[in-house]
Amino acid sequence: MARLPRYSAKGVPLHIIQRSSDRATVFRSEPDYLFFLDCLERTSAENGLAIHAYVVMPTHVHLLATPANEASAPRTMQSLGRRYAQYFRDNYQRGGALWGGRYRSTVVDAKTYLLTCMQYIELNPVRALNKVKRPADYPWSSYVGNAQSGRDTLLTPHRIYRRLGESDRERQKVYRQLFRSRIAEADIAAIREATNKAWALGDDRFKAKIEALARRRAAPLPRGRPASI
Repeated sequence: MARLPRYSAKGVPLHIIQRSSDRATVFRSEPDYLFFLDCLERTSAENGLAIHAYVVMPTHVHLLATPANEASAPRTMQSLGRRYAQYFRDNYQRGGALWGGRYRSTVVDAKTYLLTCMQYIELNPVRALNKVKRPADYPWSSYVGNAQSGRDTLLTPHRIYRRLGESDRERQKVYRQLFRSRIAEADIAAIREATNKAWALGDDRFKAKIEALARRRAAPLPRGRPASI
């Protein structure tokens, strides 16, 4: 079944995934990651996309970000994709499409899923890479900025994150404690399905709100009753 059109609204967080074409490795060295993150910082600032969490993996990128307007996310991702693709072609003499089509995204209910989605993103290297045992061991994510140093200039703390404590140190301590518990498998499945299929990620009230604003379904249709015999 084809995915529904992406939806974006001012002030509503988005979980965004951009994958490489054929899952090819598109981040091969430290300069690649540094260039991409610099481009992300520049383009997100230019287009009003506040970044709360991110991870850059060898074959794909996850972002959790809040747009200032409906154009913030698409303009950021378009500019970012073009800039990095040109950089990659220039440095590796590679032709053809770098990215595997358009990015995927879902709107996120901040009250129920924002912190879980941040964990999901920053734990991606632990789940996917055998050499990474802790999120702090992976240098190309927002974990250190959110949980330890607080000095990642790419990040804009969301109000839900700010409520974790009155000071940076208190917020970081509480945030680190969240990682002592595993994310529920149901939440992982919900994040993946919502992002891949463009459903809204949240409770029923949030989904109803998104359906009214977007004028399209924000969740799968309920399964029909079995036919009577």
